[in-house]
Amino acid sequence: MKVFLGGTCNETTWRDELIALLECDYFNPVVDDWTPACIDNEYKEKQNADYQLYVITPAATGCFSIAELIDASNKYPTKTVCALIGDWDNEIGRYKSFNESMNVAENNGAIRLYSLVEIADFFNGMVVRE
Repeated sequence: MKVFLGGTCNETTWRDELIALLECDYFNPVVDDWTPACIDNEYKEKQNADYQLYVITPAATGCFSIAELIDASNKYPTKTVCALIGDWDNEIGRYKSFNESMNVAENNGAIRLYSLVEIADFFNGMVVRE
């Protein structure tokens, strides 16, 4: 099983923290030098992943990850997972907006989780052990 790790970038550590907990394969789209080839590769990885995960944190400065989440939840509702994590105390307005976006994705059929541990448990529970 393979999971696409989408969501907030901006030098966040959530991917590294989650990867340390995962027992499945994953694709981390974060690279040092973003090129057109990276965009093509990311698109292919999204299409080939068993699940697309979108984690949004207070470090999010744009809205493209939300657009990707909503797109995925429309096209692949049962294979889309989302989470809104982190300390949003100083970002209540943005939190409310992102939270409503999560609600839209969930209403489309996406799976909503609430922590990195919960995300890891969800994916690890699907890993076929031989």
